Amino acid sequence: MKQEKASLDSMRHSTSHLMAAAVLKLYPDTKFAIGPSIEDGFYYDFEFSKPLVEEDLKKIEKEMIDIKNKKHAIVGKQISFDEARKLFKDQPYKLELIDGLEKDGEKEVSVYELGNFIDLCKGPHLDNTEKIGAFKLMSLAGAYWRGDEKNKMLTRIYGTVFPTKEELHKHLELIEEAKKRDHRKLGRELDLFHIDDQVGLGLPLWHPKGAMLWRVIEDFWYKEHLKNGYQLVRSPHIGNRRLWETSGHWGFYNSSMYPPMEVGQSLEERQEGKKAEVSEEYLLKPMNCPFHVQIYKNDLRSYRELPMRWAECGTVYRFEKKGELSGLTRVRGFTQDDAHIVCAKEQVEEELEKVVDFILFIYKSFGFDIESVKVYLSVRDPEIKKYAGTDEGWALTESVLEKVAKKKGLNYDKDIGGAVFYGPKLDFKIKDSLGREWQCSTLQFDFNLPERFDMTFKNAKGEDERPYMLHRALFGSYERFIGLLIEHYAGAFPFWLAPVQIKVLPVNDKLSDYVNEVVAKLQAQEYRVEVDNKEESLGKKIRNAEMEKVPYMLVIGDKERDEGVVAVRSKKDGDIGSLDVEEFIVKIKKEIEEKK
Repeated sequence: MKQEKASLDSMRHSTSHLMAAAVLKLYPDTKFAIGPSIEDGFYYDFEFSKPLVEEDLKKIEKEMIDIKNKKHAIVGKQISFDEARKLFKDQPYKLELIDGLEKDGEKEVSVYELGNFIDLCKGPHLDNTEKIGAFKLMSLAGAYWRGDEKNKMLTRIYGTVFPTKEELHKHLELIEEAKKRDHRKLGRELDLFHIDDQVGLGLPLWHPKGAMLWRVIEDFWYKEHLKNGYQLVRSPHIGNRRLWETSGHWGFYNSSMYPPMEVGQSLEERQEGKKAEVSEEYLLKPMNCPFHVQIYKNDLRSYRELPMRWAECGTVYRFEKKGELSGLTRVRGFTQDDAHIVCAKEQVEEELEKVVDFILFIYKSFGFDIESVKVYLSVRDPEIKKYAGTDEGWALTESVLEKVAKKKGLNYDKDIGGAVFYGPKLDFKIKDSLGREWQCSTLQFDFNLPERFDMTFKNAKGEDERPYMLHRALFGSYERFIGLLIEHYAGAFPFWLAPVQIKVLPVNDKLSDYVNEVVAKLQAQEYRVEVDNKEESLGKKIRNAEMEKVPYMLVIGDKERDEGVVAVRSKKDGDIGSLDVEEFIVKIKKEIEEKK
């Protein structure tokens, strides 16, 4: 698999050079920057003398095909810095890269030739353009040179390439399906949430149906945590500056935090230009951890109390640039399904195993294939010394994480250098119904907070001992997980998750007594029911319910009232026929049991 990926990466990289060659032939005065392979394709950044439009992509594609069909060899070679500067004398971005290579101590410059096109590049590449598969240019975007908004905005052209036309076609079909499932689009259509500029970017507003979906998920979360031996805690949204200085966030996490707020005075006093008599600085919390530590330190702790499993659905706030925000997947305020486990050394392995089981249970409960779960074991880089904790602690935690991953049969890769400074971790990625990977659960050790806050417990000998602290989140965040669920199910949630499970559609407004009787019986079973009393035709009501992706519709007319039944229509199976309400309830319960 790794060899196949490397080969595909080389094809993507070669196709980016092919695109640059075509662009330079069509627009000779263009300045070109960089063009790497990326997930699912490639891109190249250019500075054009005149703006490009989407229609220009077809022209570039045609030129790419012409160049490819000439079967040019793609040849790499090393040249001197003087040669490189002469070769790219009219290309300022290449000259800047060449200067950087020389400063980094490189002895020569690597370039690749493709016909008359020469590019600064280390490769790897295919050896001939004829080996490039089926490609398509996808879109245009703006991109700052080197990702710095202080630099010039360049034009980025995205493309994709696959070995065969069939594979390309399949990929393009998946892209179209993904557009239909986009949680931002479905969030509007299903009336779940929206993001309002006046409220603030990156701060979702949950509508009644979206809030109900959240509540169903959260109720499930609380119930399963209590069953798994967790206790619930709660913490505020802001914390004193001293807390964040002690935890290390003030110095190590400041790029993701918002500036302090002065709470020693009112807004009115600030507006009047008055100064606070006693300054008090608080910060919006980016994490819940320090609060949980302070709860732990509020009392003397004994080994008899361990392990402690404390869970909280706590909303945190992290700085994100405006241009990086995206629906529910990249927001400024989000709710972590957070938990911290404080335990003794000899309890670590068992606690890790329990968390892994819990994570897989959660995935299965929400309809994901646990066999496709991919795990990344992030460990420290032995060449880097700036880590919290001791060598002994790191050796133990890294080895026990790998031991648990093997014991549980997890499909994992080791990521050397991927650990955060305060401990190693396991990151879990799941695949949705389109086969796309989503980062969800995280399970990580923390050496930093126990040391910084001097967390201890009395061991069996009556001595102070430093506990081990595990961070874990199962969903990651509610916002991102709900975005994933919307796209996984294309908004057509299974019955137990659907915000509205049953829609009652009366044919006329003279049926209210019987409709109320039906609704009361369904609500007594705790089903989520809505009645469509709009003055619209039955056909329009059915179409509306189908657009809302409601699992069941119950049509009620004079005939149904007189016979004491409802006409059942399923989103999945269509018309089912007439049933009395009790029969319908039995049918639903049977379906739910069969899916467990």
